[in-house]
Amino acid sequence: MPLAILLPAALFASLMVGLSFAGYRRHLRSARILRRLEEPLVVEVEMEGGEALPAKPGVLVQLLERLGGYLPVSPAETGGLRRELGRAGYRAEAAPAVFYGVKVVTAAALPLLIFLLRDNLPPHPPLRLVLLGFAAVAGFTLPNIVLERLVRRRQERLRLSLPDALDLMVVSVEAGLGLDQAMLYVTRELRSTHPEICDELGHVTLEMRAGKRRADALRNLAERTGEAEIRKLVAILVQNDRFGTSMAESLRTHSDFMRTRRRQEAEERAAKVGVKLVFPIFFFILPSMMLVTAGPGLLQIFKQLFPMMKQIR
Repeated sequence: MPLAILLPAALFASLMVGLSFAGYRRHLRSARILRRLEEPLVVEVEMEGGEALPAKPGVLVQLLERLGGYLPVSPAETGGLRRELGRAGYRAEAAPAVFYGVKVVTAAALPLLIFLLRDNLPPHPPLRLVLLGFAAVAGFTLPNIVLERLVRRRQERLRLSLPDALDLMVVSVEAGLGLDQAMLYVTRELRSTHPEICDELGHVTLEMRAGKRRADALRNLAERTGEAEIRKLVAILVQNDRFGTSMAESLRTHSDFMRTRRRQEAEERAAKVGVKLVFPIFFFILPSMMLVTAGPGLLQIFKQLFPMMKQIR
């Protein structure tokens, strides 16, 4: 198949797949299915006796875990990867091995795709080898890029849901609840609207129930999420716990500060729109406007001017 037909067909197929996936994700799947798909790789099922046992992962997950276990990875690198996966919401024990398995699969899939399209590649063997090596490197680094994007999206969801959680926490503290009970109440009430922040606060309450000090559990929250606003909140809570100041007033002040900062960020983005539109207007909109407005006049000028120039000669 010639390259002139293969490239448009591939672009059309990728566009159709992307639109179909976006429509399916936005309109067809229910919120319950979305939450189930965003849960960690290994979930827990509750037995009749009240004990929770880990559910058996699927065949694909087991295969990826076994494949990623063959890679020689240092413990320090595994620890850093586990921290990044935790910030993305994947805290299963086998999550690093599965991630390495995904990297191996993508590193092998892209060179295989290049090899299948070898008839449409340049005929030079060195260039083909370079393309194969580049595809292998790109496939090995692609999961890292996807992971960074997942971490940023989850941190953004945490940052946007934090003011609502703080408002409900302020109401709970002013009603007479302690900070531990207020966080537990927030995890129950906001589970359907803000599952990420509820998951993190629920993890804090579990650590405190296990015997860890409140300050240590809060610091683990800041380290586990990596979000700057949560780090500030943790610093405020630790200082209030140490010096005995008003917890409700501090939470309310921080919530108002976050909402003000969010409004300022929105105003800043709106102010940048004019500058960002300069290049699209200059390169795309202005030429079309000049063509529509000045095009007929220029055609008339050329139509009348060329015969006059011929008569002058």
